[in-house]
Amino acid sequence: MSKPKTRWIVIFVILVALQLLALGYSSSPETGSTEGLDKSDTAWLLVATAMVLFMTPGLSFFYGGMVSVKNVISTMLQSFIALGVISLLWYLVGFSLAFGDSIGGFIGNPATFFAFHNVGTGVHPALSPTVPLMLFAFFQLKFAIITPALITGSFAERVKFTSYLIFMCLFSLLIYAPLAHWTWHPDGFLRKLGVLDFAGGTVVHMSAGFAALAGAYILGKREHKFHMPANIPFIILGTGMLWFGWFGFNAGSALSSSGQIGRAHV
Repeated sequence: MSKPKTRWIVIFVILVALQLLALGYSSSPETGSTEGLDKSDTAWLLVATAMVLFMTPGLSFFYGGMVSVKNVISTMLQSFIALGVISLLWYLVGFSLAFGDSIGGFIGNPATFFAFHNVGTGVHPALSPTVPLMLFAFFQLKFAIITPALITGSFAERVKFTSYLIFMCLFSLLIYAPLAHWTWHPDGFLRKLGVLDFAGGTVVHMSAGFAALAGAYILGKREHKFHMPANIPFIILGTGMLWFGWFGFNAGSALSSSGQIGRAHV
């Protein structure tokens, strides 16, 4: 039996240490007031959260069907691994960096919601006035997950899996979280300048697009000009899953079951 590589042991030790540190910050899930909580808004956001989550496996099918046969599994896992890695980062510090108490309008205080401290079933007057803050945090988590997964299409088949993991962590903490704070936090400096990003056009798609462009530019042209997709049905299946999830992606951003949902698709 082969011995585990040192880097995986180091990663495991770091994860255990972070989790032990997080235990000291744990709080009751009932933290916060329920005054103003709307049951219909909560029910709709639960559905929308599930729909957006559905987009990530859809993306893995979409990209997995496009690559060559030998790289199907690794390409699909690049999308799926984001579910675990980004969830952990978001739980520990990502949500705080994006939506914690603003520091000069540029970044959130990492201690505000560290390890989901003070994130419970109560509402938040500024972030989620009619739905539980915990539900809002999970809805935003799905956006944070799919953003780095979107980028994988630009360097599919051309990067090591461990390199992608490092890139994904750095992108989430250094690019996505600050940009989300600038644009979506009530005290973010772009928000105060009048920038309106209803459903991630800037935070998700522009950040992923520019990162993908930079990755493709650095890696350069592909060596083989002729390419045969591995599985066309996978591409069609992934497209359908993404299309279905998109309704939750857009309409869920209203954080309400009111008429704003209809306008979200216009």
